[in-house]
Amino acid sequence: MKPIWIVDDDQSIRFVLEKALTREQLPVRSFANPREVLAALEDDEPQVLVSDIRMPGGSGLDLLAKVKERLPGLPVIIMTAYSDLDSAVSAFQGGAFEYLPKPFDLPKAVELIRRAVDESLREEVNDERNAPAPEILGQAPAMQDVFRAIGRLSQSNVTVLITGESGSGKELVAHALHRHSPRGDTGTKGPFIAINTAAIPKDLLESELFGHERGAFTGAQTMRRGRFEQADGGTLFLDEIGDMPFDLQTRLLRVLSDGQFYRVGGHQPLKANVRVIAATHQNLEQRVRDGAFREDLFHRLNVIRLRLPPLRERAEDIPALARFFLQKSAKDLDVEPKRITDDALEKLMVFEFPGNVRQLENVCHWLTVMAPSQLIEAKDLPPELLGGSVPAEPSALPSPSVHAAPQAAMAAPVAPAAPLGDDASQGWLTGLEDEAKRLLESGSPEVWDVLTRQFEAKLIHAALTLTRGRRIEAAQKLGIGRNTITRKIQELGLDD
Repeated sequence: MKPIWIVDDDQSIRFVLEKALTREQLPVRSFANPREVLAALEDDEPQVLVSDIRMPGGSGLDLLAKVKERLPGLPVIIMTAYSDLDSAVSAFQGGAFEYLPKPFDLPKAVELIRRAVDESLREEVNDERNAPAPEILGQAPAMQDVFRAIGRLSQSNVTVLITGESGSGKELVAHALHRHSPRGDTGTKGPFIAINTAAIPKDLLESELFGHERGAFTGAQTMRRGRFEQADGGTLFLDEIGDMPFDLQTRLLRVLSDGQFYRVGGHQPLKANVRVIAATHQNLEQRVRDGAFREDLFHRLNVIRLRLPPLRERAEDIPALARFFLQKSAKDLDVEPKRITDDALEKLMVFEFPGNVRQLENVCHWLTVMAPSQLIEAKDLPPELLGGSVPAEPSALPSPSVHAAPQAAMAAPVAPAAPLGDDASQGWLTGLEDEAKRLLESGSPEVWDVLTRQFEAKLIHAALTLTRGRRIEAAQKLGIGRNTITRKIQELGLDD
């Protein structure tokens, strides 16, 4: 193994690290300044470079940049006694493996260096980032059924209904159906046009779908072609079709029946040669029974149905998906792709992922930015994937006022959470008990629900105030999932 290079103008730091690494049977070579390192690089190279940030005769950050030019895959650990934000950000932007503030705990410093050595010894897969991205990944039997269906439909223009939970990849399947159809790359190469019917206000959705004539309504200064016209000769993907307003369902049915439609304010019928692929996370049969979805439109859309399994039903696909998303995030951010340990993958595989593949992709993007080293370990995963454990927050402090000064909130020290038996926490617990007794004695209905809603509202309000409205951060602090806090905010009427 090549030696670990230590660069520091402080002889005592070099001596301590040399002794500690030698005891670990790791070869070491020391330098007093960056000039000596650059000269040594002409004939040799290290396994890992550990460098101070401020030294006479050169900066550790400048050294980092020059070393990365020559050895882009070399792990570099930056040390400094000046633990400021700018230094940390500059180190990571320069490609540092880790940032080590002084004074450091020697065993932890050695452990960090060992991690860097392990990373440098791993075989580099140089062509991974340049490999063509697969359309859809999946070895699970349910996904193989989807792939087979796409293959069977490759020569067809039939209408397809894709069902599955939010985030399971319905639009990816729609893209694949189009790409491998006579209208896609294997045929005339018509356009793929997508529209989320749940994301557009009802008053605008008709115009989005069918277009409008000039002067059709206030603000219609020019004629506009709708999505059906834009998709002529190609595929129109109607996402979240279950949320389409009932009156617009009639117009959509007419288009699917005879291929004709009118622009808003228009009198001339138009025709468009469009293949429709629809998707929904809802139970359309139940929507039909509830009178919220037209039965004839349902049967018109439900010619071929593809069900996408949620990620929890295809856990065996998580390792391949995680590695793919880590590569994708690294390419998007123009950084070196991170690797993930088997222990971390096992943690991912037992997590239910209520947000499905989209949530896994977001987790991998978070890890690409936030994981402390190039090798992602189980302890580096976000708190919600580790059983919801988050740092303790004060439980006895009153909720901060919405109008409190931001500077004061940022400067206030965070007190440790008080145990339930402490006097500090007894005040609100006693108050809760008194309020429960009062409601029970008065015969108030649904006491449990009333107090639970108030309790949850106060918790979420406090967390959102602390995080200045950042929901994901608030959810992490509370130890709940992102989807849970979003649902609770809606249920409790806290959107404002």
